[in-house]
Amino acid sequence: MEENKETLHSCVDCGTQNCKFKTRTYPEFCPTVNLKDEDLQWALERYDEGRNHDIMVASAEVEYEGYCQWTRVQEIMEFARKIGAHRIGVANCIGLVNEARIFARILRANGFEPYAVICKVAGKDKSSIGIPKRCEEIGPAMCNPILQARLLNEAKTDLNVVIGLCVGHDSLFYKYSEAYVTTLVTKDRVTGHNPAATLYTAGSYYKKKFEK
Repeated sequence: MEENKETLHSCVDCGTQNCKFKTRTYPEFCPTVNLKDEDLQWALERYDEGRNHDIMVASAEVEYEGYCQWTRVQEIMEFARKIGAHRIGVANCIGLVNEARIFARILRANGFEPYAVICKVAGKDKSSIGIPKRCEEIGPAMCNPILQARLLNEAKTDLNVVIGLCVGHDSLFYKYSEAYVTTLVTKDRVTGHNPAATLYTAGSYYKKKFEK
């Protein structure tokens, strides 16, 4: 018999989202209500670390200036301008090479210098690093997000943009990238790279995923 465990509630369980309003009331489980002063202070101090303050200001300005007007492509370019980023690294999936090429053309047309490294760089077999051989049935070459990050680091990119890296591979890329990273495309082969479609259809077509 399973032991009854207390449900851990968080922000997704809140029905108010009052944290964005001036008049604020919170449920008892709210992270703001239960926040330790040292955690808040630690986070606030990090905004003065390195270029973090510049990034936060630029992000807020881009959100404000382009709110419901600019596409994400334009937002990335405006953000890059605000932080003085000229050489833009592109870490793309080989399955989205056409999208990466279009993005690179747009960057060049707007005065930026794109430098891309594709996921299959080096062409190593998956099994060469201990990935199960069966995974080669959908393609023998491994994705190499750590090498992508290293090569973009060596190219001294000012900002890196992810275009369609696989789940998990993107995690490794974010970890090893020395430049700040933003994402242009999130891969979802089933929905045409629109993963939010699954959430929008959760009450209808995708309802089966709630069934155990």
